[in-house]
Amino acid sequence: MAKPGAGTGKGRGIPFWRAKPLEALSRTEWEALCDGCGRCCLVKLEDADTGEFHFTNIGCRLLDAQRCRCTDYKHRIKRVSDCVKLDVTAVRTLDWLPPTCAYRLVAEGKDLYWWHPLVSGSPDTVHEAKVSIRGKVAALEDEVPVERLADFIVSWPGKFPVGGKGRRGVRKVKTA
Repeated sequence: MAKPGAGTGKGRGIPFWRAKPLEALSRTEWEALCDGCGRCCLVKLEDADTGEFHFTNIGCRLLDAQRCRCTDYKHRIKRVSDCVKLDVTAVRTLDWLPPTCAYRLVAEGKDLYWWHPLVSGSPDTVHEAKVSIRGKVAALEDEVPVERLADFIVSWPGKFPVGGKGRRGVRKVKTA
């Protein structure tokens, strides 16, 4: 895993997420780009008529809602049939990625927010900025009957959190 803040200080050059397009990232850089918010691990419902996605505050059955991480990341695709593996194609085509998602931001030519661990140097800032799902998950999907999932639709995962932008919001950057 890339060291948080790697390549971000004076004399260290341009950080990898500014210097390279998503397609050029190493596996280590790709994984480091995840901010650990857990928003993508919330159950989403798709409206059959409109194709619109709705987030719920129900977590995937493998989600550790306190750590905001998958409990079996290595085997998640085998264990959860509808788990979406984020890759370059998915990032560029999925409509439901949260506006705070680092993969989405880099794909759109934007910089990372101040709370991203690669910028702040701390994995805790994503929680301190109230960007993560910590304290916001009502239950895991195995605990809620499918027919009740619509009762848990929420809008916050698709929005910027209060304090998320702070005084150092996202700016457009040019990548190589």
